[in-house]
Amino acid sequence: MVAINRRELLAGLGVAALAGGKAIAAPRAPLVLAAASLQESLTKAAEVWTAKGHARPILSFAASSALARQIAAGAAADLFLSADEPWMDDIEKRGLIVPGSRAAFLGNRLVVIQPASIAAPAATVPLARLLAEGRVAMADPSAVPAGRYGEAALTRLGLWQAVAPRVVRGESVRAALALVERGAARWGVVYATDARASAQVRAIRMFPANSHPAIRYPIARLKASTSADAEPFRRFLLSREGRAIFTRYGFTSL
Repeated sequence: MVAINRRELLAGLGVAALAGGKAIAAPRAPLVLAAASLQESLTKAAEVWTAKGHARPILSFAASSALARQIAAGAAADLFLSADEPWMDDIEKRGLIVPGSRAAFLGNRLVVIQPASIAAPAATVPLARLLAEGRVAMADPSAVPAGRYGEAALTRLGLWQAVAPRVVRGESVRAALALVERGAARWGVVYATDARASAQVRAIRMFPANSHPAIRYPIARLKASTSADAEPFRRFLLSREGRAIFTRYGFTSL
C-alpha cells in the first residue's frame, strides 16, 4: 500500500490548508484567453508556473478578434493576450480591463511560407513573382491581426490587388498555417513564430518591418477576473523569466 501524507491528500482535493478545522480551497486557476500564435510558448510558460506550486492556468487559444468579442459578450475570463493593440483598445474602451494592468508584452515578424515538401525558390526570385500564381492562405484580413498585418504589407509592396482574389481566409493564423501544411494553399502569410512551430512548412521570405504596423502583443487583466492567481501569473509572464520563455520560441520582448 502506498502511503499518502496529509499535504498530498489536501493537494489532490484542491485544498491549500486547514484553518480552525475548516478547509480552505486552493486559489482557482486563471482562465487565459490568448492569441492563437501563442499556443506553444504560453503552454510552456504555464507549465513553468505550475511547477512553482501554482494551479495550472486554463488556456484558451483563438484569433484575437474572436476572443475580444467573447470578452465583450461577458466571458468570465481573467487575462487577455492579444496579437495586436486595436483589439485590446476595443475592450479597454468598453471598460473591461483592470486599469493599469495593460502592458506591452511581445513582438513578432511576418513571413511568407510554403509547404516544406516543395523545393525552396532561389533567394533572388522577387516576391511579386512568387505570389503571381497559386492560392495564398491568410488569417481573415477583415478582423484577425495576422491577416490585417499581411494585407498592410502586401498593399505597401504593391501586391495586394493581384493577390487578394486568390486569398484563402482562415479564422485564425493557425488555420492559415494548417492550409499550407495540408497543401491546400501554395503560399501562406503567417507570423515567423508560426512557421518555426511547424516542421511541415518553410519560411521563404520575411516582410520588411516597415511594410506593416509593428506587431505588438499586449496583455491585460480583465475586470471579470475572479482568480487570485491572475495578477501573479500576469506579473510572471512580464518578468524576465517569463519573457525569456517566449523569446526561446522566436518572439521579441518589448
